[in-house]
Amino acid sequence: MRFFITDDDPAVRTMLTHIIEDTDLGTIAGEAEDGSFVNESLLALKQVDILLIDLLMPIQDGIETIRQIAPFFAGKIIMISQIESKEMIAEAYSLGIEYYITKPINRLEVITVIQKVSERIRLQRSVEDIQRSLSALNLGKSLETKPAIPAEKSIRTAGKHVLSELGMIGESGSKDLLDMLEYIASPEAAAIYEKQFPALKELYQCVAVKKLGEDATSAALQKEVKASEQRIRRAISQALSHLASLGLTDYANPIFENYASKFFDFTEVRKKMLELENQTDTSSSTAKINPKKFVYVLYLEAKRLLNQL
Repeated sequence: MRFFITDDDPAVRTMLTHIIEDTDLGTIAGEAEDGSFVNESLLALKQVDILLIDLLMPIQDGIETIRQIAPFFAGKIIMISQIESKEMIAEAYSLGIEYYITKPINRLEVITVIQKVSERIRLQRSVEDIQRSLSALNLGKSLETKPAIPAEKSIRTAGKHVLSELGMIGESGSKDLLDMLEYIASPEAAAIYEKQFPALKELYQCVAVKKLGEDATSAALQKEVKASEQRIRRAISQALSHLASLGLTDYANPIFENYASKFFDFTEVRKKMLELENQTDTSSSTAKINPKKFVYVLYLEAKRLLNQL
């Protein structure tokens, strides 16, 4: 990934540069001390994938800069500022930023956010590649007539995109969920579960067998099933926290509006939002999750996305 940093504080620019380069997140394509020096032509020339920009700057602030470049800039934007005004943060999100990081800079938060945004870019490019392949291979024929790639492969890509939107693609449980999607979409599973969605217990078992092999002992499989269940619950909890955070910042956030009530009972989403607002310890969270509902909705969303390709 190629980054461009815009901040009037040279210490912040230096710190962000060190974080990105020291953790091999990408390369610094350029930097500027004010938004007035940034435009779509410069970002295109530098081939920038991710723009890191401060909110308050002497001549032209981050909001105005984003407003000017947003219609033309194809990359992603992360805003970094010491301002915690919900109104200004909401405006930033409405203009299309991916994340809002509050100063003072937390190294771990910056790394996590950049990794998520980078993964989203890679997934977006993957989907675009699939679309181009389909256009080239179909030659005007319908997708149903000649799919470009096997369904079980493409549903994994579609699932990755949804998990990325949910802010959980970096969680280890995401791989288990993607393995479940592949199994459900496979011809053998489709024949068995044509009229009824498989039980969660069966999905855990199938994922365990896929990972350990048919010759694995019953004890080993049971251990892996429990581990998989824990990984998935942690990943789903992360998705709930991510959506609640988006809703807390901007109730009209499109990702929050699209996914919150689909994947979770909204009562639980609201409960999580209140916990975040009150800075309640996450280990004592009372918000509940429903893994079976989550997997079912994930499958439907992945299929829906797949049909759009």
